[in-house]
Amino acid sequence: KRRGVMIQTILLPVDGSANSGNALEYGVYIAPKLGASLTGLHVIDVFLIQGPMMTDVTATVGMPPYEGFLEAVETSLKEKADAILASFKQRCRAAGVACAAKTNIGKISDTIIEEAENADLILMAKKGEHFHLKEGGLIGSVAEVVIRKSGKPVLVTPESYREIESMGLAYDGSPSAKKALSLSLNLSEKAQWPITVLVVSSDAAKAADLSAQVENMAQQGVADCEVIVSSGKESEEILKFIKQGSVELMVMGAYGHNRVREWLLGSTTSTILQKSPIPVLLIR
Repeated sequence: KRRGVMIQTILLPVDGSANSGNALEYGVYIAPKLGASLTGLHVIDVFLIQGPMMTDVTATVGMPPYEGFLEAVETSLKEKADAILASFKQRCRAAGVACAAKTNIGKISDTIIEEAENADLILMAKKGEHFHLKEGGLIGSVAEVVIRKSGKPVLVTPESYREIESMGLAYDGSPSAKKALSLSLNLSEKAQWPITVLVVSSDAAKAADLSAQVENMAQQGVADCEVIVSSGKESEEILKFIKQGSVELMVMGAYGHNRVREWLLGSTTSTILQKSPIPVLLIR
C-alpha cells in the first residue's frame, strides 16, 4: 500500500428513518467507487426493552407488565429490524454492492462503536430516529458520540442526497489533518474526485508552509489537487467554502490545534457538522 488507509468495509447504521435511507444512498454510491462492501447494522435500543418504558407502563397501569409483555415488545422490535435490513439488502443488490447485515441489541452508540472495530469507515446520518438527548453533545446525536469515541473515519451525511463529484479538505497541519490529507488523496485517486484543499491562515508564511506540505504529499500520487488560501475565522471560512457549492464532500481532521479535551469535538468541527449541507468526513 503506497499510502494511507484503504477503505474496504463501510459500516452503515440503519434505523428505518428517512435520514438513514439517505445515508444508504451515499453508501451505494461510494462503495463501488472504492471497491468496498457495506455492512448494514440495526441496533435495537436496549432501553426500549428494559428501560424507562417499562417503569412507565408499570406506573400507568398500576401493576407490572403482564406475562409475555417484554417478549412481545422484543419480538416486534426484531420484526421491524428484519424489515429494515431486508430493504437495506435489496437496495444494495439493486446497486450491485456487496453487503452484509446484522441486528444487535444494546446501547446505540456503544454498539456502533463495537461493530466499527471491523470496518474502515462509518457512514451515518447526522440525525437518525434515535435522537437521544441522553447521548448529550452539541449535535445531540449518536453521530457525535461515535466520532468522539470510535477512532475510525466517520462520514456524516446531511438531510438530502447529492452525487459526489469533487471533494474539499480543510487543512491546518495538525496530526489529524495530515491523516485526513492522506486518506483524501487516496479517495481522490480511487473515485476520481478532484480535491480542493482549503488552508485558513492570516499568517502568509504559515499558509505557504501548509500549502507546501499539501503539494509535497499530492506529488507522490496522481490525485488532481489544488490549494486555496483564505484568512479569517476557521469555521466561517470553511462554511463559506462549502456553501459556494464547488464540492459535494468535505473532509477534515476532527481536531484543530486546541485539543483541550480528548472527548470534546473541536468547536470548529461541531459547527461545520451542524451547518454543512454536504457530507462531512471526519478523521481523528
